[in-house]
Formats: sequence, C-alpha cells, structure tokens
Amino acid sequence: MRILSKSRVLLLAAALLIAPATGLAASKSKSKKKKSKTEQAEKPKVDKYTKMFVNDKSCQTARSPFLTLHKLKGKLYAEVPLETIGREMLIASTISEASDINLGTIGYKPKDPMHVKFTRIDTTLYLSEAVVPPFCDPRDSARLKAIGRSTLPPIIDSYKFVCYNRDSSAIVVDMTKFFAGDNKPLAPIESSSGMVSITGKFKSEGSAIDQIKAFEDNVSVKSYLSYSVSADLLGLIQLKKDEPMTMKVTRTILLLPEKPAQPRVADSRIGIFLTGMSRFNGQKDQIEDFSVINRWSVQPSDMEAWKRGELVEPVKPIVFYLDDAFPELWREPIRRGVLRWNKAFEKLGFKNVMRIEDFPTDDPEFDPDNLKYSCIRYVPAAVANAMGPSWVDPRSGEIINASVLVYNDVVRLANTWRFVQTSQVDERVRGKELPDDVFQESLEYILAHEIGHCLGLMHNMAASDAFPVDSLRSATFTQRYGTTPSIMDYARFNYVAQPGDKGVKLTPPDLGPYDYYAIGYAYRPLPDKKDLFDEEETLRGWIDEKAGDPMYRYGRQQLVARYDPTALEEDLGDDHLKAGDYGIANLKYILSRMEEWIPDAEDPDMKHRTALYEAIAGQFARYVNAAMLNVGGIRLTDVNSNTAGGPQAIAIPKEEQRASLRWVLEQMKHSEWLEQPSLTGKMPLHVDYSFILRFNFCRAFFNSYKNVILSSHIAQNPYTPQEYMDDLYRIVWESAIKGRPATPAERLIQRMFVDTATDVASSQSKRIKLGGIAEAYAPSVDEIALMGLDDTGLVERYLAPLREIEEANGKGYVASQLWKDEMLSDGYGWQYNVNLRSIDESRALFYHVNDRILKLLRSRVNGATGDTKAHYQSLIYVIERSLYPSQN
Repeated sequence: MRILSKSRVLLLAAALLIAPATGLAASKSKSKKKKSKTEQAEKPKVDKYTKMFVNDKSCQTARSPFLTLHKLKGKLYAEVPLETIGREMLIASTISEASDINLGTIGYKPKDPMHVKFTRIDTTLYLSEAVVPPFCDPRDSARLKAIGRSTLPPIIDSYKFVCYNRDSSAIVVDMTKFFAGDNKPLAPIESSSGMVSITGKFKSEGSAIDQIKAFEDNVSVKSYLSYSVSADLLGLIQLKKDEPMTMKVTRTILLLPEKPAQPRVADSRIGIFLTGMSRFNGQKDQIEDFSVINRWSVQPSDMEAWKRGELVEPVKPIVFYLDDAFPELWREPIRRGVLRWNKAFEKLGFKNVMRIEDFPTDDPEFDPDNLKYSCIRYVPAAVANAMGPSWVDPRSGEIINASVLVYNDVVRLANTWRFVQTSQVDERVRGKELPDDVFQESLEYILAHEIGHCLGLMHNMAASDAFPVDSLRSATFTQRYGTTPSIMDYARFNYVAQPGDKGVKLTPPDLGPYDYYAIGYAYRPLPDKKDLFDEEETLRGWIDEKAGDPMYRYGRQQLVARYDPTALEEDLGDDHLKAGDYGIANLKYILSRMEEWIPDAEDPDMKHRTALYEAIAGQFARYVNAAMLNVGGIRLTDVNSNTAGGPQAIAIPKEEQRASLRWVLEQMKHSEWLEQPSLTGKMPLHVDYSFILRFNFCRAFFNSYKNVILSSHIAQNPYTPQEYMDDLYRIVWESAIKGRPATPAERLIQRMFVDTATDVASSQSKRIKLGGIAEAYAPSVDEIALMGLDDTGLVERYLAPLREIEEANGKGYVASQLWKDEMLSDGYGWQYNVNLRSIDESRALFYHVNDRILKLLRSRVNGATGDTKAHYQSLIYVIERSLYPSQN
C-alpha cells in the first residue's frame, strides 16, 4: 500500500468535504427553483373582473340574470349578458327628490322612456334605438327581408370594453356618463316646455351615482344630478337666472317581454290614448299609418270559466301603490276613486282588476320610482291640479306604468269648485273650509278621473252635451246619471241646480255610460280572433251600435283650435244660453250672501273671500265663453264611412248663433252685478271686474268672424258673415242708432269693436303662425285659464303678464307656444286648424262696416255731449286714419 504524505491527505480531505457540499447546494438550488415554479402554478394571475368586482371590497354589486350593475370608486359598470344583447328595453327617468319643487315634481317622468337595445360590434357595445317595424304578413319573406334592411337600429351611444366576466358569458362596460352625466334623452329638466323655456347647464362636479338595485327583469340606478338653471316665460319674463338646482333621479332599465302583447286597433269615434304604427296593407298595396290604443294587458286567469260567464281574476291585476306621505283624510277617497273602476271591468267578466296597496314597509325591493311600480304620489306644491300620465310598450301600446300625481292645492281647487258651483243648494259648503265628507267626495271624483287616464282614456268633452239642461234640476235624473255621461269630461259640479231644488245630485257619476263603453272597447277579450286586424270588424261593430246616440258620442279636446261649442270644458247640458242663465242666477245669489256665509271674523284678511270672488267672476266668464263659441260654431262628430251618423261637421243653426250673439253682448253690457260694494269695497285698489271681463270678452268675441266664415261655408242655411256683421252693428251701436248717451260699458265695447275692425280692414291683424298655418282658432290666454287647459298651472300663475304678451302678439300666441309640439302628435288626439285663406273676405267686410260706423258717428257727434261726444270724436279719428291712410 502506498503511503500518502500528510499534505496530500489534508488536500484529499478538503476535496471530499468540498465536493459533496457543492453537489448539495446545487441540488438544493434546483429544488428551490422547482418549488418556486410550483408555488407560481398554485397562485394563478388574478383576472381583471375578479380584481375589480370580486376582490375589491369597496365594490357594490346588484346582480340580475338580465343585467348586473357594479358601483366602484364612483363609477358605474354594467355587466351585460350576451343573451341580453339584442333584447328590447325601456329606460325611464323618474324624479325622486328635488331642491326646487317647481322644476322637479316628485314621482314624475319628465320624458317618455327610451326604447332601446344593446348591440355589439367586436368588443364595442352600443346602445341603439329599437325600431318598431311595420306590420307585415309573416308569410311574405321577401318583404320581411326588405323591412329588416330598412329598420337598422340607429346607435345612440357606445361603450368601450372593460372585460368579460369570469365565464365570458357577459361583457362589462363603463356606463358612468350615461347615468351620472349630461344625458339629454333622460334629463330631468326639460330644455323647453313650450311656454316656459328652461336652460339647465349640467354641473358634473355636483353629480354622482348613489344607489343601485337589480331585479329579475329590471335594474335601477339612483343619481344626483346638478344644474345651473335659467328659465323664462315666452322669452320675455325672466323667472330664474343661473340658479343652482339638484335632483335625485331614478333611472330604470326594464326588459320588455320577447313577445309583445297583442295590440288593439284604434277608432277615431272613441277617445283612448294612441300609439302610432304602420303596416303593409296587401289589399291596398301600400304602406299606411294607423294607431293602436294604449291599454294594460288584462287577460282572464281561467279562460274557460270566463267564457261560461263567470267572474274571474285577471292573470295580472293593475296595482297602484299609495304614497305614505298623503294626509290621512285623503287616503280613503283615493282608494275609492281607484276601486270604482272595478265596476267597469266586472261588466267584462273580471273581478278585482283594480287594486290599491300602501307603500310596503317590509319589502326591500319596493321603490316607488322604479318603472315596475305604478304609484299615486303626493306632491307638496302650490298647484291646484292632479294628473294621470302613463307609459307604454311602443311595440304594442301596452301600458307598462302609470302614475297619479296629486298636488297639495287640489284642496283649494275642490273648495272653490264646490262653493262657486253648488253653494246655492248645498248648505254644507257655505263656509271657509269644506267639511271632511264633502272634500272626500270631491277628491274621490278627482282621483277616479285621473285613474281613467291611467287606464288609457282621453278626455271626452262632448259627453255633457248629451243631457238636456232642465234634466240637471231633476232629482230622479241626476241621481241616476249625475252631471254627465262620462267622468272623463270636464263637467264638474251641478251649477244648473237652483236654490230650492230638492234631492238633486250635485256631482258627476261614479262611472257614466260612456266610461263603461270605452273600457269595454279597450279591454273586452276577443280570444277567438287571431290578430289585431282580425279584431277590426268586431270592434267597429261595437261602435256602430252606438253611432248617433249622444250618450256615447266622443268629442275631441280642442286645445290647438276651437270650433265645436258642444265639446267644451267646464260646461253642462245641451243649451249654453239656458245653462248660463241658471248659472248666472246662482252666482248672483251666492255673491249677495257671501258676507253672511263667511263673515269678517272667519276671514279677517279677506284673502279667502277675494279668491272666491275672483272664482265667481271666472265662472261667469265660462258661461259667457261657452255661448260665445256658438257664434260660428260647428258640431264635430267622427263617423265611419260604413256607418250611419251623419256628416262629420254641422254648422250650429243660424238662429242659435244669432241668439247667442245677442245673449253674449247683453252679458257684456250688463255685468255690473259683479261689483258688490259691501264685499269689493274691502278689497285692495282694483279695476271693476265687470270691466276686466268685458275687455277680455271683447278681445276674443270680435275675432269670432273667423269662425263665422268657416261655419257659413259648410252650412245648408248659413249665418253669413254679412248677417253676422249687420247684427253686431245693430247691437254694439244701439245707443248711437237711437241717439242716446253711451254707458261706460257700451263705450268700452264700441271702442274695442272699432279697434278690431280697423285692424282687420287695414291688414294689420296679428296672424300668429302655428306649424306654418295661420292661427285663427286657438284659445286666448283667458280661455286657457278658465277652461283648465294648462296642467302646469303656469298660465293661471302668470295670467296678467301673459295677457300683455297676447295683447302685443295677438290672440292665440300663448296657445301656439304652449302646444307647439302637439302638431306632430300621432293619430286623432286633437282638433287642428283649417286654413281659411281661400275663403277669407273679412277685409272687405270690415272696411264696409268701418265706413258704416263712420257715417253713423258723424251724424251723431254734434248732438252728443260729455263723455259720449269725446268718445265719438276719438272713434271718428281712429276710423278715418284707417280708411284714409294717405290723409293721415
């Protein structure tokens, strides 16, 4: 054996020690690297969806199979399932809270819902308008293909891709700007409402997402939206200037059913709100527009039992939720007003269609501002009104949501109505405040009227014309029928009933014959009909059966143009002169006793009696206004070409027009009874109301020559414009013709007649344009206020300045601004103007009467004295300047 040296032994030992150590280190290093890779495999990379919407504990999520919302760091993300893309939806905006109740009505939807759907191109999601295509025979494949190419959904907005959800079944997009930005289609402040122009400059720094909720078929987003608001009245009166305004707004996205409800075709002989449609009519080989009615989907839960004539529950009842903010006194009459419509549905074989429930206190899903819930809301604003708007599925006219908004000052409205119209026979209302039972009785009627709108019914202003005036003094008749065949009329309380009439009903009916008839048309099921067009013949037959019966006549509301004196607001009975005589006699009776019924001790500051006095003057004006419209009046009745019923337009008989002209002018001359010194002497400095009314009557009445022109044009035995002018001349100038001094009332009437005559003769008359047509028939600002034609209450609030504006711009100017958008309405909703240019010879007519007046005044001026002489001299000067302008 070889013996190693000590040094080599040491080196070998060192080597043995070093070599294993190096191998172990390498082994350990490899093990660590392997372990690191294993650890990385066990900790996969967190995807963006999880990081943002799962792991971030500040994220709030509202999840629904239709749409999921995420609120994260002030932003709102929508998680849109791929299955939802292409589905049609409604997006509505409801005012939940407001810093200014005059600009933001709680519970109101200022704009119609958007009808939309999501569309997608690559990873970009779009919100597109959902187009309702024309109806077409489903077997016509070629035409259906052409329709598809012609109804491309227009894109409203686009949203960039954020991420997919975990299983890639949904796309997530950022919709913050849509819900918390300056979104014009859903803005709670309208840029203009005709008469009032509102400019709201959006303030992003004062706007934010608040709360999100999600349900099976809808989601809601509550946002704070802030604006700097300016508002003006017709561009002439500044109401607000750059004032801060904040609203809390609820936006609902509601998924519509894949298959729309079956529509029902409208008929212009019955008044139901409309949705416009179009169709390919194969028989006529053309595309034609038509309308379907707005109605809820009310179907029998047991069709076979219904067919056997049994009363059955509906598949889906119509439920209204009652605001918890209402005073306790109001709640029961509101309930009764809703439920009285069940009687109409019972006639159709249904029970418990109408239901009303309190706002739930134990349901976390309930939200009165969500489009899913129809509510009756209390609005603490000084507006004497209520309204009942509704919103529909544009594909079918099915009503999806309806609301009744009841303003606080409806109390004042009921108080005024009952005192002015019924205190001559009802001792209960002869005080400063209505007794609880009378107020509740009145409120129930108001609510029932608004619920009628919520069910789809329009106003029927012709209804009250069906009743003979004297029947309204009959206890037997009125207890059966009330004051009108329809509560959808503006036939309020029984102002015809005279002191001493016993047992006469003073209120409209619970429901009138027309109301049952209209609900039947809208809601009676026709299960054996295959589609809406298959129903048409049956539906026409229902109306054909009633054609010619005044109880079932429908009269369109005359907002834009006023021709028909038988379809007016605030009138009763079929004879305006007789009803007016009864009504005026009652007003004189009430006015002479007001001090006795409401003494100084009860009304020390005179505010209540002053308001009632003004209401009495307004009621008198309504009676005169109704008779005024007989002059040149035309009775309008829609008829079907296959149905008896007479001509659509029939001129009011000549003698009735002539009698009305005399009656109106007599009322103008002899309205001094309005000035009651014991009452009016306590009021602040004012002009005698009889003169104010006389002035306003004349301004409207001397323009009725336009009505006479058209009426005489269609009449068999016309009241001609020349006969009309001759009658005016004899009545207006009676004092001068007989050579006696003119009274102050006569001087005012004569002066205003000359103003009109010289204006028209010299072609300086103000012809306000409305939709490009010369305005001839629009109501004056006083008519708008008197007839309750302005739901906003703005006309009544700013009546004095609006009169001045109308004086400067001509009669009809305010009306043309208030309803300028109505010219584009679908269907047969309103009555519009007829252009008179081709038959208008009024200039020659007034030139002749001016010459006639001038000769009369010249023959009388030297024999006149005092005020009458000066009056004649001033009129001679005005007429001469008109007839002989070159000599001015």
